[in-house]
Amino acid sequence: MSRVPVPRLARGILIVVLAGFASIYVAAGSPLAIVVFALQLVHVLPALGRFRGLWPLGAQAVAAYAAVLWTGTSVGILGFVGGSLLLTPLWPLAPVVAVSAALLGSPDPAISMVLISLVIYGLTRLTERVADVHATRLAVAMAAVAEERLHLTAELNDGLGRGLAAIARGARQGTPEALAEVVETARRSLADARSAAAGYRATSLAPEITTARAMLGAAGVAVEVRVGHAEPLGPAGALLAVVLREAVTEVVRRRTATTCVIETFQEKGAVRLRVTNDGARTAGDENLGDLPAQVAEAGGTLTTHLTDTGRLTVDAVLPGTRPPASEPRGSGSHGPSVALLAAVLVGFSVKALLLVPSGLLVPAAACLAVIIFMQLRSVVGRHMVALSIMTVLTYAPIPLFGRAWLGIAGFLAGPVLLAFPQAVAWPLVAGVMAIVAVCAAQLGLPVAATVNYTVSTLVTGLVVHGLVRLAQLVKELQESRQALAHAAVVEERLRAARDLHDLLGHSLAAVLLKCELARRLDPDRARAELDDVLTMVAQAEADLRATVSGEHRELSLADEAKSASSLLSAAGVEVDLVLDHGPLAPEVETVLGAVLREAVTNVLRHSSARHCAIATSADEGVVRLRVRNDGLGKANGRRGSAGIGNLTVRLAALSGTLVTDRDDGWFELTAEAPTTPRALGLTA
Repeated sequence: MSRVPVPRLARGILIVVLAGFASIYVAAGSPLAIVVFALQLVHVLPALGRFRGLWPLGAQAVAAYAAVLWTGTSVGILGFVGGSLLLTPLWPLAPVVAVSAALLGSPDPAISMVLISLVIYGLTRLTERVADVHATRLAVAMAAVAEERLHLTAELNDGLGRGLAAIARGARQGTPEALAEVVETARRSLADARSAAAGYRATSLAPEITTARAMLGAAGVAVEVRVGHAEPLGPAGALLAVVLREAVTEVVRRRTATTCVIETFQEKGAVRLRVTNDGARTAGDENLGDLPAQVAEAGGTLTTHLTDTGRLTVDAVLPGTRPPASEPRGSGSHGPSVALLAAVLVGFSVKALLLVPSGLLVPAAACLAVIIFMQLRSVVGRHMVALSIMTVLTYAPIPLFGRAWLGIAGFLAGPVLLAFPQAVAWPLVAGVMAIVAVCAAQLGLPVAATVNYTVSTLVTGLVVHGLVRLAQLVKELQESRQALAHAAVVEERLRAARDLHDLLGHSLAAVLLKCELARRLDPDRARAELDDVLTMVAQAEADLRATVSGEHRELSLADEAKSASSLLSAAGVEVDLVLDHGPLAPEVETVLGAVLREAVTNVLRHSSARHCAIATSADEGVVRLRVRNDGLGKANGRRGSAGIGNLTVRLAALSGTLVTDRDDGWFELTAEAPTTPRALGLTA
């Protein structure tokens, strides 16, 4: 069953309370109360909003006063008119209606009129607040992303933008001194880009979990993920991501596991990551290098444990980060609602005290003060002690105070509705009402009075429930809006991290390679390489603009393959290039182009390759990219790089996969994706 939209739920609560008020007067023999209630819905239902104006307000006033003057209905029904006036620019007329109620009736119903007016106004405004907060969630998230992009722009342009400009100036000069400076600037810019990408990526553990799921799935390992932490994690997330990467890479490398469980927890200010698999033989199977020392240096612990059933658990615990401060609560939070609730409770208490003999006023007032205190203390959560005290003070004084105390049962019905699930709360409320009816009968009250007290118990409970529940909805929506905006900012930083690493990082690595090559060549050949540098700098600047703006930059797989071949050849690597993939969707070409960039960058950075084979093929709607090199060594065999993780996430968005393999000195990377993901209903 789908969850009821929050604004609709809020309006439902308001309508139930209004119907409860109207039912009291209908039960007393006033059919005009139905008309008054129906006209009140003009201020509640958006579909009737176009009818708001003077004529429905006038019609409601005529119906309410007619009920009072011609059918003898209690002046409390004028509370509908007072509430409607408070919701319009004619609110100064509300006190006039209250004065007329006092003149036409006794103090008791006149007080009811004022209370009903306040409740209708408060609940309607809370309902509107719920709708407003709900409607602005996406707008707030988009504003947060826009602000984050401005921050990224200033941060990256200040460092990387100036670095690229300096590289271009030095390349144009072409002197040995300028080239030396260009090489140093390119090296520093590349380090800055990778550092910034690592910093942005460290805000979340989620991408690494996605990568791990994809890697294990591609290796035929059944994966179960249980996420119990809150983002962002900051430095703790960065280190836990490394632990997860190494643990999962070991599982894939051994090729003996059939299941793997990844769990995260947040407990007592710490974040825990647990990776369990069934493919270990001994506890020493898990080679985590110096990670235990790194985790210990960060104030945490990293342990491995092998169970009797052969399940190996890697358990990492790190101090967590402090959650972000909550946004200031607006007018829709608990404060105003609780103040209005207090006013309503005091008003109902005054009504009860009007019926209490003068000699019993002090003990009655003392009991009511305790009930109100317990009521306000129970607005959030289930406070069984407070409920127990209220239950005793609701029923025990009835023999002493008589019918004056029957209306107090409504104070108990509200907290019951708030404290228990509906399946339990409503039977309990029915029991509260039944006890009121029995007590009224025992006191010898007429049937009409008995019905009135019984229905009023329910209505008072609904008022208490409505005031507190709507305030809770506003608070929950505010927190949801804040969480959505925060998640959007985290996602934006992760996107920037991927683009920095996959796009700009490759461009800067290529610039650095070309600059180092130019320094070793004679002036004429160096000039040709420096011309390539200027072209690459222009591309890097475009990558930087795309990174900070969030614009989608399409890549051509064929162009990236030609560029890769040229770059590898310049580095002395023999290239075998075969492209046979046919037409591809733009998003597929872009992702595979990024995969090829990362693969070539790894060949240049982490291997001693002399040969590299790049091949593409397409078969039955699936395109395949393979990159093989013969430089497999200690560096090239490094595990779980952030770049591979980024690309795994990108391919997973296309329902694609990325697999790496090592065999007899060769390292192979294979990426697969559907040729037309849009036709499969997928998005990149």
